[in-house]
Amino acid sequence: MQFDLTDLRLFVLSAEECNLTRAARRQHLSLAAASARIKALEVQTGLPLFYREARGVRLTPPGEAFLHHARGVLRQTEQLRTDLQEYGGGLRGHVRVFANTTAVTDFLPEILPGFLSANPNVNVDLQEKPNPEIARGVLDGRADIGIVAGHVDTLSLQAIHFSTDRLVLVTSRQHRLAKRRRIAFADTLDEDAVGMHQGSTLQTFLAQVTDKLGKPLKLRVQLSSFDAMCRMIGAGVGVGIVPESAARRNQHSMNLALIELVDAWSVRERYVLVREREALPAYAQSLVDAICAHYQAGQTP
Repeated sequence: MQFDLTDLRLFVLSAEECNLTRAARRQHLSLAAASARIKALEVQTGLPLFYREARGVRLTPPGEAFLHHARGVLRQTEQLRTDLQEYGGGLRGHVRVFANTTAVTDFLPEILPGFLSANPNVNVDLQEKPNPEIARGVLDGRADIGIVAGHVDTLSLQAIHFSTDRLVLVTSRQHRLAKRRRIAFADTLDEDAVGMHQGSTLQTFLAQVTDKLGKPLKLRVQLSSFDAMCRMIGAGVGVGIVPESAARRNQHSMNLALIELVDAWSVRERYVLVREREALPAYAQSLVDAICAHYQAGQTP
């Protein structure tokens, strides 16, 4: 089957509008021409893609599947256009990275300056995403590289282990829990809490844990970085769950106590996800190598 991009755009607009007339208008087509194009798509697929109803159109089950793939084709086409424009402007490489909160806010800011300095003609598009969306993004081509931690369905992608992430309870040194060596997360839920922003990978994960425990976090403030969390915790605002690397970086300057969590989920293996490492452009492979080398060189995970 060969599909025209105009037909695919028209189909997506029709599905979004649930109305062929409005979709035709947005695509600058007559209603008759738009109707003929949709009919031609259905002839090519051999399946009805829309239910025709008095007030508009509605997707059939095959139409739902076609919509998913049509959006993917249009998204990749737009990305191709953007990338080629950048190459025309002298850029030779563009790496799209989907990553979890810890990667975006904690260790990639340490790694990327050196990588970008060594690769002046390469741009990095870094986006924070939930773990499941990271894997899907790499699988469907929206991202070249994904960075995840913990138990994640990798969707048969190539998973490259590069370090171990440990979550710890952080309190001020004056807090009543500060002298504890180990603690269960459930035993912290009566305390005022400092958290990451809503939608962050870590906060979403902790919300899932508290849902199972049947008791929510008593969040007093939510912030956009682990360093900001540590500052609030050190000032006595509350306790928080923070990656050990961020907690140790701020431990002395912010008056922090670190307490080991006994929960098995507090130890999380970190992976770089790629469709096929050998098929990545050389500059994308060098970013994967830089991430792995950062920890092999003895950096604190």
